[in-house]
Amino acid sequence: MSEAESLSPEKRAQVLAGATKVFAEDGYEGASMSRIALIAGVSKGTLYNHFASKAELFAAYVAQQCSARLNQVFEAEDFSAQGGATADPAAVLRGIGTRMIEMMLSPTGLTIYRVVTSEAPKFPDLARTFYDAGPARAIRTLADWLERQSRAGRLDVPDPRFAAEQFFALCQARVCLRRVLHVDQTNSAEEIARVVDAAVAMFLAGLRADPAGPTR
Repeated sequence: MSEAESLSPEKRAQVLAGATKVFAEDGYEGASMSRIALIAGVSKGTLYNHFASKAELFAAYVAQQCSARLNQVFEAEDFSAQGGATADPAAVLRGIGTRMIEMMLSPTGLTIYRVVTSEAPKFPDLARTFYDAGPARAIRTLADWLERQSRAGRLDVPDPRFAAEQFFALCQARVCLRRVLHVDQTNSAEEIARVVDAAVAMFLAGLRADPAGPTR
């Protein structure tokens, strides 16, 4: 059995924890496999046996971070199977939008986005990994919820996937692009709340269901 095959889940988590620290501190270009191995407390041979390249390791790091952070966005009580089914759609969307912006503006969120967009032309598979693990999953999850709301007659959503993409785009207005470009360094909770409230109001304006009830 090779060293890669025998790498335990605990050791893999240890490696990804080291990668998280190095990529966050050094970015993609500045990160080295030697430093990641040192921080993770594994040999360089072990690292290369399990991850053939820095790009492959970064892809695993991105997938792990997206999964953990999207769980925080969508597993909150207001979006749970119990709360999300009967809660006011505006309240649910407000919670999702706020948590999504906070995730995107976190140091790790900004690092991943900046690195992926800068490296996408050279590493298209890396960009696809990020899209599938992050944006695509978020869109799919919200689209499923919107479809359920539409079937229940709370909202009228002809194209749930497109609507989900629109909502996330609205939530990024003003704050996200400026932070990505280093135009603004911080955003207050009040400013984020204002953006989210405006996004929810605009989004729901065209999706309110007929008071007579569901048509499907």
